[in-house]
Amino acid sequence: MAASDTGAAQQQMDEIEALSSIYGEDWCVVDEDEKIYCIKINDCLDQPKWTLCLQVILPPGYPTAEPPIYQLNAPWLRGQDYMELANSLEEIYVQNLGESILYLWVEKIRDVLIEKARSSDPEPDIKKTSEEVDEGDGDDFLLDCQPIQEDPIKMLNYITSESQEGDEELPSIHHGNPITDRRSTFQAHLAPVVTPRQVKRVLEKLYENKKIASATHNIYAYRIYCEDKQTFLQDCEDDGETAAGGRLLHLMQILNVHNVLVVVSRWYGGILLGPDRFKHINNCARNVLVEYNYVPSVEESSKQAGKSKKIKKDKKRTEH
Repeated sequence: MAASDTGAAQQQMDEIEALSSIYGEDWCVVDEDEKIYCIKINDCLDQPKWTLCLQVILPPGYPTAEPPIYQLNAPWLRGQDYMELANSLEEIYVQNLGESILYLWVEKIRDVLIEKARSSDPEPDIKKTSEEVDEGDGDDFLLDCQPIQEDPIKMLNYITSESQEGDEELPSIHHGNPITDRRSTFQAHLAPVVTPRQVKRVLEKLYENKKIASATHNIYAYRIYCEDKQTFLQDCEDDGETAAGGRLLHLMQILNVHNVLVVVSRWYGGILLGPDRFKHINNCARNVLVEYNYVPSVEESSKQAGKSKKIKKDKKRTEH
């Protein structure tokens, strides 16, 4: 490793350690190996109105020779607001070439949020939007899953308000292996569920994890078989990633899984993936369903298919 690279690596380590100490729980390590970090920033009010998530990727040459790659995530941040803030961050970089600038960036963003809170700006529209919008993203995959525009936890509060009020046991939650592609990371989480209240409890538990809570999208779908009515209770949530929840539910229907909730977290890495993102979401989900025996693996399916063919052949022989 060149001396300049060693120096940059040491500066990065020192800066990360300092930021982690300064910002505590608001600082989150998304992927240590890929040097992806996220920090939640707000307007410093007791009940913050304006919040933003700054996600950064530190290339090997930062800070001596390369700028950080960054993504500004906030449902309200678009158009002119986005351009003005991005320009401010780039100005800070140019004015401090070769210096560690993440702290300056965070405090600049905080100043903007505080100014918005003090001004007469209306409160932000909290609806999430997808970082990637493709034409023809496949509305036919929506099925009976309509995007939930409100906070999914609030919506589940409404769904479960008329059901039993007693505390139900929190189901065990399992986490799949992450998939990383072009700096975006996808990870599936799974829990067995038999009531909407259990779905709500699992989601609340997952969102207590600051890494999961800081994900750009937490897409989920669940299917619960109601034996008395012989029907499925099922729903899904895009969480801003258009049609992703419907596609996930469609996968679960094809696999014929039931009494299970699958959540797929995506941490956006600053590079658009196009339709590949749906492939990764479904692969994550399928892998975790296979791992926890909700569906057979490809190998087991092949063996089962082979056995059934052999049985049919033997049956034909005995008939002759």
